[in-house]
Amino acid sequence: MSRVVLDAGAFVAFEKGNLRMRARLTAARRLGLELVTSSPVVGQVWRDGRRQALLAGLLAATNVAPPTEKAARRAGELLAKTKTRDVVDALLVLCAGDGDTVLTSDPNDIEVLVAAAGVRATVVAV
Repeated sequence: MSRVVLDAGAFVAFEKGNLRMRARLTAARRLGLELVTSSPVVGQVWRDGRRQALLAGLLAATNVAPPTEKAARRAGELLAKTKTRDVVDALLVLCAGDGDTVLTSDPNDIEVLVAAAGVRATVVAV
């Protein structure tokens, strides 16, 4: 079963009412696809729970993976390999597996990281 991996841009698009993003997530849930992200992504988007009811709802439906020391080391190695700098992006890519779809506002960097990680995931711009 494929999963949908969400970066910060995907959460922001959902929260701002982006109809395309909402339709993608509705379709994913109807298909029974698991929603996944990494905890640093949550830190990028979470500001005030009293004003982020939509985001809170999406997070409740999302499997949030906490990075381990091993994942952090792998992320650093991936950054060195790709000569990129965003550790949050690298940790997110490490959540992706073959057949997954990554929804991102930064498709160029994510595609580079996905390729370097050897993951056969589809990267979709939001």
